Amino acid sequence: MTPATTAPRRTARPKLDAIAAEAVDLARTALEDVTEPGQVGEHLRVEASGDRVVTHVFDCLMPGYRGWSWVAILVRAPRAKSATVAETALLPGEDALLAPDWEPWSERLKPEDVGADDLMPYKEYDERLEHGYENTGDEDADRVANWELGLGRVRVLSPVGRAEAAERWAESDFGPRPTSERKRRGTISANCASCGFLSLLSGSLRHEFGVCTNEWSPADGRVVHLGYGCGAHSETGKDDADPEIPRATGVIVDELDVEYQKPAPEQPGRSEGEAETEDPAQDASAEGEAEAPAQDASAEGGPVQDDPEAQTPQA
Repeated sequence: MTPATTAPRRTARPKLDAIAAEAVDLARTALEDVTEPGQVGEHLRVEASGDRVVTHVFDCLMPGYRGWSWVAILVRAPRAKSATVAETALLPGEDALLAPDWEPWSERLKPEDVGADDLMPYKEYDERLEHGYENTGDEDADRVANWELGLGRVRVLSPVGRAEAAERWAESDFGPRPTSERKRRGTISANCASCGFLSLLSGSLRHEFGVCTNEWSPADGRVVHLGYGCGAHSETGKDDADPEIPRATGVIVDELDVEYQKPAPEQPGRSEGEAETEDPAQDASAEGEAEAPAQDASAEGGPVQDDPEAQTPQA
């Protein structure tokens, strides 16, 4: 014997009620009562929605509602000779221009939409936070806890909050960069982990991030990854051939002016020690210059002081 099989039961389509289908004017009047003049267009079609229930569809002429339609649902009671209006509505079609799905403000608002003066509401249950050490009122206990643990806040970052922050910072413009000693394009010679201008964060995030304190760096005052780096590294250019020479203070060296001291004239009556130190060649040249004027005078016929005959006049 074969098991008995039952075929799926087909649902019969509702029959279009003729009286309700012909009441087009009644449907238009019902729509015009709830709309502004000129918003209901031509009659598009009529559909059977149930037993003695029909839907009249009209074109929507309102600006900005392309693809929308006005509908009026008419029903007829059993054995009644006229239909009545059950409902009116404005429904979108397949190609209608629709607004995006509604989202609560907490999901719709983005971080870039919030300004410095905007006040965020308190969120009691935040997965990014967890409860920390709260002050107990005992001065000694609170002082030890606040000093040793660095807390004193109601809530602190949870592992989820730290992970989200680390992922967001690593993907920013100050995330890790590749290093290369050959100074290839897009690489750095040293990262922030070895820079003297890096101030590490507190807590577990100090193992990956810090704050740049170099005013010449594009990351000054920003949270940077330890693998980030720039040309303002504290050790960059240390091995270059031409290091920067600091300007001297308090000492002025002028190499453009030359001091010249004119020698003093020779003093008469030199001492024996000074005469011995002079060059003999200079003395000989000096004596030669002294004899030259006398010879010149004799050649020209002038009187010679050493000749006695020259001094006696002839008779």
